[in-house]
Amino acid sequence: MNENLFAPFISPTIMGITTLPIIIMFPCMMLSTPKRWLPNRMQTLQIWLIRLVTKQMMMMHNKKGRTWTLMLMSLILFIASTNLLGLLPYSFTPTTQLSMNIGMAIPLWAGTVIMGFRNKPKMSLAHFLPQGTPTPLIPMLIIIETISLFIQPLALAVRLTANITAGHLLIHLIGSATLALSSISMTVSTITFSILFLLTILELAVAMIQAYVFTLLVSLYLHDNS
Repeated sequence: MNENLFAPFISPTIMGITTLPIIIMFPCMMLSTPKRWLPNRMQTLQIWLIRLVTKQMMMMHNKKGRTWTLMLMSLILFIASTNLLGLLPYSFTPTTQLSMNIGMAIPLWAGTVIMGFRNKPKMSLAHFLPQGTPTPLIPMLIIIETISLFIQPLALAVRLTANITAGHLLIHLIGSATLALSSISMTVSTITFSILFLLTILELAVAMIQAYVFTLLVSLYLHDNS
């Protein structure tokens, strides 16, 4: 029995050694590689989805921005697969760890910012001071824009962590309520189970949407700096 609601979010260990790297690598093994001339249905679906997302996400970028295509597609596949992995019974969701999400967000955000200052420094510096700002407000606006810039990776990580964690907590709470009500009233338990089933379907959609949102925001940061 779990000690508290947040016990499932503790990184699992075997003999005191964390198994998080193995869990992170597991979804990569599920993506099959083509070994014949004609792909099967699963590979065809994967190729179609990757092409669709790539077209929607990269069409607004120039040639320099499109060099990030492989990285962004790998990112969305990784986040989506780890989110879906956490919906399996007796599994662990790496994206519920804020430290891991910050570890993904900061390097990607820093790469886009450094790219912007390297390729077009004047335009990047111009973002700190909107045109037509009154002179007395210049120092305050520069401080506000600087803080907003450094908050971007934290907002990326917190958004992903909060959405995935909230969904898992709701599933845990409603699942516990369904089990407890089964010995009291089967009618109420059945209704609660129906809500749990619908919530699980919603979480499947949230797992995919959050992966897309995270990658799309990184793509927008890249577009602003490329």
